[in-house]
Amino acid sequence: MPDGQELDVIVTGRSRTPDGHWWYECEAILPSRYEHPDGRAEPKSAPTAISVAAENITPIPGERYDAVPTVGAVAGRQWVAVRMRGIGESEPWWCVHRRDCWQARDGWLTRRITTREAVELLARTEEARVCDVCRPDRVLGRPGLRR
Repeated sequence: MPDGQELDVIVTGRSRTPDGHWWYECEAILPSRYEHPDGRAEPKSAPTAISVAAENITPIPGERYDAVPTVGAVAGRQWVAVRMRGIGESEPWWCVHRRDCWQARDGWLTRRITTREAVELLARTEEARVCDVCRPDRVLGRPGLRR
């Protein structure tokens, strides 16, 4: 937790946000109150859904997490490269998009790529451009790339 405390949680899933960060979806068993129909109240506990940044999760030694449902991990390929036809005499080029970009279509070849592959592809500025809509250069830390 932000103030250094620890909390035991049940991991129910993992997700990767469009900016590439991993989050764990968890249930924390927190104190609560149960009120009986006759008005009596007693202490209980109830699962409460929370999201925790991956860097703040410490796995339990010996536990396996490969069965945890995962969203946003397509074999680590969070970017889309779309091969675009050149106009006139210009050569075909790759347009790099975020995986969820609605513009990542209409090319004659589309493939999902890793972050490292996206950075390497964008380093070859004559061959690749960034999408003007989703701007992957902002997340990949490469502002000012040719569009």
